[in-house]
Amino acid sequence: SKRFSDYKSKPLIINVWASWCGPCRAEMGSLERLAQRYNGKEFNIIGISTDDYRNNAEAFVKQTGISFDNFLDHRLQLENMLGANTLPLTVLVDADARVLVKVRGAREWDTPDIIDAIGEVFQMKLMH
Repeated sequence: SKRFSDYKSKPLIINVWASWCGPCRAEMGSLERLAQRYNGKEFNIIGISTDDYRNNAEAFVKQTGISFDNFLDHRLQLENMLGANTLPLTVLVDADARVLVKVRGAREWDTPDIIDAIGEVFQMKLMH
């Protein structure tokens, strides 16, 4: 199983979510479409669930058909490190694991505007 440190070779988008969070559920489709296009290529995408019950998180991942890696062990306490007191929280991190931007609240992640904004943060030209 992968560790958080396995993602350090590329810029990273970390989405912190919970299965009970409506806005998290609402944005997951657009995150998945973003992942289909860029994950493992220009940058990596991972999810971190803050669910207290792993089976709730697993069921949500299955239902939604999320292809990108999700960490479902809330004991990781990564959400505390990232300061996820509001959900969803999406954190853009560079290849050296420095936090560049924190986005609070849901977004439509695969729109041209947001793809351009991600490209700007990561200093790369993203085709869309």
